[in-house]
Amino acid sequence: MPPRDEIDRRIDALFSLLVDYYGSDKLVIKAGKMDALQYIRSPKRGERVLALQRIIHDNPTIKDIPADEEIADILDILTEHFSDILARRSIEDDLEKKVAERLEENHQDYVKDIKMQILKEDKKTVESPLEKKKLEQLEELEKIHLTQSVMELLRPASTDEIVGQTRAVHSLLAKLSSPYPQHLILYGPPGVGKTTAARLVLEEAKKRKVSPFAPEAPFVETDGTTLRWDPRDMTNPLLGSVHDPIYQGARKDLADVGIPEPKPGLVTDAHGGILFIDEIGEMDLMLQNKLLKVLEDKRAFFESAYYDPTDEKIPPYIKKLFDEGAPADFVLIGATTREASHINPALRSRCAEIYFEPLTPANIQEIVSNAARKLSAKLGDGVPELISEYTIEGRKAINILADAYSLALEREAYDIIIEKADIYKVAQVSRLSPYVTKKASHRMEVGHIFGLGVSGFLGSVIEIEAIAFKAREEGKGTVRFNETAGSMAKDSVFNAASVVRMLTGKDMHDYDIHINVIGGGNIDGPSAGTAILAAIISAITKRPIRQDTAVTGEISLQGKVRPVGGVFEKAYGAKQAGIEILIIPKENEKDIPQHHLGLDIKTVTCAKEALDILLSPEPEQQED
Repeated sequence: MPPRDEIDRRIDALFSLLVDYYGSDKLVIKAGKMDALQYIRSPKRGERVLALQRIIHDNPTIKDIPADEEIADILDILTEHFSDILARRSIEDDLEKKVAERLEENHQDYVKDIKMQILKEDKKTVESPLEKKKLEQLEELEKIHLTQSVMELLRPASTDEIVGQTRAVHSLLAKLSSPYPQHLILYGPPGVGKTTAARLVLEEAKKRKVSPFAPEAPFVETDGTTLRWDPRDMTNPLLGSVHDPIYQGARKDLADVGIPEPKPGLVTDAHGGILFIDEIGEMDLMLQNKLLKVLEDKRAFFESAYYDPTDEKIPPYIKKLFDEGAPADFVLIGATTREASHINPALRSRCAEIYFEPLTPANIQEIVSNAARKLSAKLGDGVPELISEYTIEGRKAINILADAYSLALEREAYDIIIEKADIYKVAQVSRLSPYVTKKASHRMEVGHIFGLGVSGFLGSVIEIEAIAFKAREEGKGTVRFNETAGSMAKDSVFNAASVVRMLTGKDMHDYDIHINVIGGGNIDGPSAGTAILAAIISAITKRPIRQDTAVTGEISLQGKVRPVGGVFEKAYGAKQAGIEILIIPKENEKDIPQHHLGLDIKTVTCAKEALDILLSPEPEQQED
């Protein structure tokens, strides 16, 4: 055991340290709380050590007065414990010093912000008369509300109201209501209801038990024509972007400490629902490839040279976005008016494809009648039929009706009747012309036939006419054809020359023949071959051709009618022109349902079968 005077010196030293640490006044208060005040000045060392124990350990329940032989060990423990307290105090002092330095560094910014806030608050209280007047004007504007737009009023509210797309809507619903919904691309001409169908089918799918879509599943809509790839990743509304500290859009509190801020895009907004991209065929190719990566990962990832994963100042949500990406588990529905060949093949391979059909005149008439009922207006005789002559788009038909409705309101505000005269006025002001100018008839005509073409998703009839005269010198006849019709169409003429001789025994070189595509234009592909053959034979033999019939098919040198593309679309073009009988190659039989659109669809394998349907068995009687 150390000498007595050394023990006393150690006890006195600890008390001196406590005085320095707490201060004499605070030490007295501390000792009072620990019930140690009466022991501090005790002549007994054991009681003085008990006081030290209670104060240093901050424990007033210590009661045992240590014996003399225990005091040295207890003093060692007390000294070590108090040293820890002093070390922690030193660290806290360093932290407080650093905080003070940081506060001093940012003091001017804080003062500036406070000054600006005060100025704003003062400005609110000291509002100029001009500012007060502008505020009153804004408040008055807020009170003005127009009724809903006519397009909003007449938009289909359920899938039952979507006209002419029964098969497409059924297919769309089946693919989205499955427990494993598919990404989709919708093809079709404008104004046939692709966007509306996608939105309404999602609402229907939410009601199905097997559907993975929750009741709150979002429908996020954007336009592919407005989406562009930004290699800097600063402005990318589709996939999301990163605002680096030097970027003017970055948050000030993050920019001040050099932290980049990721901002999730539309793919994250659509998480758990539908991302609908209209005109997806117009979207930037690089952006399409980036979108493919999101579809695979079901997450959108962010990158920034300013991101330091070891920086402890980074907020948890920013760290999570950089490390794990933003959730982006959605079903993509793209719509386009372009053909499939214009879409990224990799994107197409991940999507099911649904084709929306062009609207027939009957569909347009039904849309117009439904819209009139919603407007509480009556339609005069022939109004739906007249509107259907000016457009094949449902949206355009509603616009024409809405304009005519406004004209009818000028006559009568209550019992509103829309007349044909109103439609004619709208057509004149809007410079509208009938969509279909080629009309079929029940007469027969020599050298005139309806072929069929297709552009995009729309078919149309092609009027072809031919006239033949005996050549002045046998075997030296000439054949003239539209220069603009295209090389494929010219090849069809030369193929027809061989077939004419095989079927009729007549040599085309004995005639001067002129073949014309009325209205001009390029005939894409050889599908007009059968029509050209029929027109030539009719011109040579004077056998008239049915004018209620249209034909499509490539003609071979052996007189076979070969398959062609776009038969489904061509049927709509035929229907628009009033055609009743459609002749197609036998090999295209499965491409189109029998009696589609009410057409009498006949299939042929050779030119003779087509001619038997098209041509009168007897030549036309020539008048003297």
